[in-house]
Amino acid sequence: QVQLVESGGGLVQAGGSLRLSCAASGSIIKINSMGWYRQAPGKQRELVATITSGGATIYTNSVKGRFTISRDNAKNTVYLQMNSLEPEDTAVYSCNANVLPYASPRNLEVWGQGTLVTVSS
Repeated sequence: QVQLVESGGGLVQAGGSLRLSCAASGSIIKINSMGWYRQAPGKQRELVATITSGGATIYTNSVKGRFTISRDNAKNTVYLQMNSLEPEDTAVYSCNANVLPYASPRNLEVWGQGTLVTVSS
């Protein structure tokens, strides 16, 4: 069984910074892409950023230049450094990973439980 555990959310003032972490654990052969999604109150979940095993990244337009996604393959961990935070960034941030577990013949999408980020104005 593969699990993703997130940490690093919290309350911050506008203009501040937070760093989210997400660690994958379990019987994993390989982790392909990893990413962060967010869901604000009353809105649909949206992609924030993704990173491949080789380090290629994609960002949604609203966070480009402010957020940086990175990963440590040796630790099966993905990070999201969030700078210049805005009240519009307030949401539950969830980690996602596409993994190949030992117990499965195919890749699986795994989700973390989510961590709340609140940006006050």
